[in-house]
Amino acid sequence: MAQSADVPAAQEPVPETAEKPAPYDDKLARLSEILGAVHYLRNLCNKDGEPGWREAMQALIDAETASEPKRRARMVAAYNRGYRSFASVYTTCTASAVAAEGLYRNEGATLAVEIAARYGN
Repeated sequence: MAQSADVPAAQEPVPETAEKPAPYDDKLARLSEILGAVHYLRNLCNKDGEPGWREAMQALIDAETASEPKRRARMVAAYNRGYRSFASVYTTCTASAVAAEGLYRNEGATLAVEIAARYGN
């Protein structure tokens, strides 16, 4: 029996693209968490705000996870965890907030250099 022209033929399901973790995903997750923390702390202590930290994170997410929604979700979660961890502690800029921001920024810079040197093209 011929199929009717207005009823589409059954299609085979399209397999979900398998996401393969990168060997540096743990370091990238930590870097994402650090960027979230630094974004919160820098904006807390700088009355003019610094949107560059969030923009840098967005560029990193876009570059690393363009077609991998699960990796993207993990990076976003790590960023938000870093942001929220300091938002729950600091509501005003204090000397310890400034010190924490400096420590996190240094750790982030070290991680970024390490990831690029070891895994970059």
